[in-house]
Amino acid sequence: MAIRAVLWDIDDTIFDYSTASRSGMRTHLGLEGLPDAYESLERALDRWAEVTAYHWARFAAGETDWEGQCRDRVRSFVDEGLSDQAADAWFDRHVAHYEAAWSLFPDALPVLDVLAEDYRHAILSNSSLRNQERKLRTLGVRDRFEALLCAAELGIAKPQAGAFHAACETLGLLPEEVVYVGDQPDIDARGAVEAGLKGVWLDRSGAGGRPELISITGLDQLPDLLRRDTRFGAPDTFG
Repeated sequence: MAIRAVLWDIDDTIFDYSTASRSGMRTHLGLEGLPDAYESLERALDRWAEVTAYHWARFAAGETDWEGQCRDRVRSFVDEGLSDQAADAWFDRHVAHYEAAWSLFPDALPVLDVLAEDYRHAILSNSSLRNQERKLRTLGVRDRFEALLCAAELGIAKPQAGAFHAACETLGLLPEEVVYVGDQPDIDARGAVEAGLKGVWLDRSGAGGRPELISITGLDQLPDLLRRDTRFGAPDTFG
């Protein structure tokens, strides 16, 4: 069955989240001061990435809500004894610097332009609608996607099949008519495949090691892959 729509991840797929997060936190700590627990700025930046991944996973698993994961990230990083108000204020100050560093990957707009006429486009994100709606509008690409679905509002997150199915239902398409593109091999590509969609792992770093998944190392490779969609299911044939 032909692919009719591309379902997208946002962070570290079309939006350079990792660079913005690290750059924003670097600026934030330059103004706030380095917490006593860290011997260097680089170690602090690594720790922020670690606590972010941990508490995002808790959020995706339904163990906490959006505000809770934000506060828990700050407490894990700075001080477990912070009040909700103090944690919220610290996080909000960080977010201002993080947002100042927002940018799309250079290959995002060109591939959206190339695919615009032949495929429908939507987004499924393990974030919140408020957060991702604002991000897409700030980056100038919200109108490229006919639907935006987020885990916080769905009440279910990738890689659970229900999240992918909700997006397909919103588009009015069968799972096999939709391809999902994301930077996480298990949460995105494998989760999509197990839900009955086509899955593409965007392996920007060229890490490899997942021959069972269809992968690309840049979005510029996606149009040719989609045009040859009869070869989905034979990942070893892709370069």
